[in-house]
Amino acid sequence: MHNAYIFRPLFEGVEYRIRDVGGKKYLYIDARDWGEGASIADYPSVMRRVVETLMDVDADVLVISDIYDHIYDEKQTRMLKEIAEIARRFEQEGFWSLSSVKFGEGCEDALGDGPAMIVKITHDLWLSDPVAAYVKLLGLIKQAKERYRVAPDSVKECYKKYLQVLERIKLLMDTASLISSARAYMVRMKKVPRGRLFYSLVFQPQLKPSFLGSRLISVSEEDLEIQDQYSVGDAEVIIYKHPDHVEPLYYVYLPEYSLPADQYFIMEKVKELVSKYAPKNAILSSKAPSRKQFLRLYENTIRDVARQYDVELSSDDVSNLARILVRHTVGYGVLEILLSDKRLTDIYVDSPLGMKPIYVVHSEHGQCQTNIVFSDEEARSFVSKLRAMSGRPFDEAHPVLDYDLPDMYARVAVIGPPLSPDGIAFAFRLHKPTPWTLPQFIDRKMLSPLAAGLLSFFVDAQTTMLVAGSRGAGKTSLMTSLILEIPQNQRILTQEDTLEIPVPEIKRLGYNIQRLKTKSPIGGGSAGELPPEDALRTALRLGDSAIIIGEVRSREAKVLYEAMRVGAAGNVVMGTIHGDSAYSVWDRVVNDLGVPTTSFKATDIVVVNAPIRFSGSLRRHRRTICITEIRKHWKSDPLEEGGFLDLMRYSAKEDELLLLEDQIKESDLFAKIMDLRGLSYEDIWAEIRARAYTKQYLVDLKNKHGVSELLEATYTVPAHNKFLLLKERSIEQFGSVDYSWVLDEWKRWVEEFLKRDVLAKKEAKKG
Repeated sequence: MHNAYIFRPLFEGVEYRIRDVGGKKYLYIDARDWGEGASIADYPSVMRRVVETLMDVDADVLVISDIYDHIYDEKQTRMLKEIAEIARRFEQEGFWSLSSVKFGEGCEDALGDGPAMIVKITHDLWLSDPVAAYVKLLGLIKQAKERYRVAPDSVKECYKKYLQVLERIKLLMDTASLISSARAYMVRMKKVPRGRLFYSLVFQPQLKPSFLGSRLISVSEEDLEIQDQYSVGDAEVIIYKHPDHVEPLYYVYLPEYSLPADQYFIMEKVKELVSKYAPKNAILSSKAPSRKQFLRLYENTIRDVARQYDVELSSDDVSNLARILVRHTVGYGVLEILLSDKRLTDIYVDSPLGMKPIYVVHSEHGQCQTNIVFSDEEARSFVSKLRAMSGRPFDEAHPVLDYDLPDMYARVAVIGPPLSPDGIAFAFRLHKPTPWTLPQFIDRKMLSPLAAGLLSFFVDAQTTMLVAGSRGAGKTSLMTSLILEIPQNQRILTQEDTLEIPVPEIKRLGYNIQRLKTKSPIGGGSAGELPPEDALRTALRLGDSAIIIGEVRSREAKVLYEAMRVGAAGNVVMGTIHGDSAYSVWDRVVNDLGVPTTSFKATDIVVVNAPIRFSGSLRRHRRTICITEIRKHWKSDPLEEGGFLDLMRYSAKEDELLLLEDQIKESDLFAKIMDLRGLSYEDIWAEIRARAYTKQYLVDLKNKHGVSELLEATYTVPAHNKFLLLKERSIEQFGSVDYSWVLDEWKRWVEEFLKRDVLAKKEAKKG
């Protein structure tokens, strides 16, 4: 466990604490009452206090705290430790006491103030200004050599011993890397450093407001190339390409790290005042009533404290400071910005905390290294709030906590000792707050328009479908987009242990959808949560509905396939599963999950997603790589007996999902749909191509007018509904579907209503 934040005095006026951060020993020195700042470069007294402390305390990183934390990295701290070690040697060898600096009888008059200068150089000057001490020592040595040369024989021995002591002191000083740097500086500049300018070149601490737990890494931007830049709330995100880094750099610039000192002072005082009255486990939610209450409380308190200390703040300043304080008290701290970035899919905070920065997975730039180093103090505070919100234990007997973060569209998995021997670690999975749509995937080249039309048709034909792929391949995202293809006159039931499907938003779009939450496979669950197989049995008794399974992973697979075989589902059935091909899905369902091999035939379609690295590139691109039909006339091994029929297959060379026309003609599923619906082969493909056309048309409009909102479900769902209604009207008027007429009418509606609406909103935003 880490040492508590307890200061204890070493020398008068110096209080410190030692903490283990990321396997490194951090020395925190409290400088709040020094009254002169906390900069080693600027103040000799600060350097002296630090060196005196380091004579008795070992540390890897030094942090001097006042309003800011002045963080001196390992290299700078090592320089100071060398000064402290040499000072300890001076003390041990008696250079700090006049009574110990003796050169024999008759030498006092000859050497004059030489012994006193030794004490001054090795004690007073060395502790507060080592470079000046070294320069002074060089002067003494030069002077002593000259005096030795002209001294009478009676005192030559005095000067000889005196020179030996000075050379011994120089030998010790020369071992300090700070002195080596100073010598190099003097040779290069051809002059002796004046004042403390040299120290400002060597000691350049990273500054962090002391009330903030996490620190931001600073780096020279000279060699960095900006790849992307955008805002998240009141923070700025810049993604850089570094010539020496494999992954991009995701750098966050928050306002709380660049405020004037008087505003930091106000926030410190306000935080102290409010903490005396605020509940320790205030609810951690961006939309919770307590957050709004705290925002008002902080605004009022900030105004009062600013008046008390005569600090002038504008209304915007008050609002900004209150928002920052809320973020770092009842909010998620610096993590709140990452969790609010809808372009991120994952956030990783690995143990030991403080050793490495946070890593994120960006939807466009892949895995990125951030400039945020999460602190142990902030982590422990976060975990305690998670425990309070979830009502679940987290300790050595329960080292896993799995929880959906309220209002943040994210799931967090926390692990701790003994499972994680290096300490607490976090993994966040972020979910898109609005559902993905097929046009969005076409726009991102994840699948082709024809593939989108084919999958949309299969949903309409009430097939059973599994979406497979590795973690992060976009399985749930693709399945969510297919949910939007279900006609709104059908009821939908979803079942998940992790709430990834944005059911509230889908319900708002007009769908009759009900979700079931099952017990998590890790970290236990809340009281009353049912295991997946029991929840699925319940779902099958909730009426005729399309059934959507968040992930088929355990015993619910048997119940699902039983329902599919006897027709209890009565509608489209979809689920996601881990696998990289139709065969691996069959292997997992049959051999891992225990479903009888013949029951697997209840699956009609397997869609496989995969991250593709073109030409071995480091960047990954999500692609749908295969749409496979599961045929019904095989007995034990579908691979050997021709049970798999690829309808579309991905070509990396062309970066496109290609239609396998020869194999489609052998499709049992198409034949079944033709029989059940009284359609011809040409009718089916006219339907598929019409659906594909509508998706691509919206993508083309989006690209033409630069309006990405056009591909959001808010617009694609009404467009799909209009397509279905026009089909129905065509049947009523002409006795069959005239797709030419349907598409003409549909395009006219899109141009007159949909496009006009989205462009009007775009103009309103500009205004």
